[in-house]
Amino acid sequence: MNGLEDILTEGLSVVFCGINPGLLAAEQGHHFAGRCNRFWRTLQQAGFTPHKVRPRDDRSILQIHCGLTAVVERPTASANQLSAEEFTAAACFERKIARYAPRFVAFLGKAAYVRLSGKKSIEWGLQKEKLGGAKVWILRNPSGRNPAFNQAQLVAAYQQPQRASSVIT
Repeated sequence: MNGLEDILTEGLSVVFCGINPGLLAAEQGHHFAGRCNRFWRTLQQAGFTPHKVRPRDDRSILQIHCGLTAVVERPTASANQLSAEEFTAAACFERKIARYAPRFVAFLGKAAYVRLSGKKSIEWGLQKEKLGGAKVWILRNPSGRNPAFNQAQLVAAYQQPQRASSVIT
């Protein structure tokens, strides 16, 4: 099974970045396709989209100046199935971000950014450093397998980059 195609173009406001695609998303060819994934609902409730986007319409995210990518291309049932070596492509990932030049790259969960940055711990929210020229946000993972955060907490976290990305600088 192949990875999932990035949905990117140059000069986006926010690129949302997962660790890697889930098996169902890769099989269907659409980001966040899992029935329990809260990503699309969270985007709508946080004010990014006027309605809940269906996974099959994931490319429409470009219309709101947002994109989608993953640090590791290989799909898995769970991110803990990834090896440390699969994160060694950090330089390639940073070049991808630099090439597309979004204002923000928003990591969905801490794990991928911890691996990329080499930091042992990071806080939620806007980071001090940049990646490929983009400001970095660490957002809560919207996966249905992540019950640590309820829907209201997800929405509150996602509203921060939504507001920041809508401000012209």
